[in-house]
Amino acid sequence: MSKQNTKLPKWFKGQIYDKGDTVKNPFSGETCELNNVELSMYDFIIGSQMVFEMQPKTINSQMIEDFHRGLAWFRKNNVDAYWKLLD
Repeated sequence: MSKQNTKLPKWFKGQIYDKGDTVKNPFSGETCELNNVELSMYDFIIGSQMVFEMQPKTINSQMIEDFHRGLAWFRKNNVDAYWKLLD
């Protein structure tokens, strides 16, 4: 279940949403309700994956590190949603 008091880490430079939403895994069809902070991190992770796939020549080590830190943050803060949406 989502924690309403979850905070994003200081390194996070992405957009922070005002509201959460329901997110659906496009492969399994499973859904999760994410709060605004979790949704912000989720979109950062998915956006990073898109950049890695579509513009591989633009990737640098900081982007890769932030992507892995985002996954670790998500695992720690909402393990259920992590397994349903990102694993």
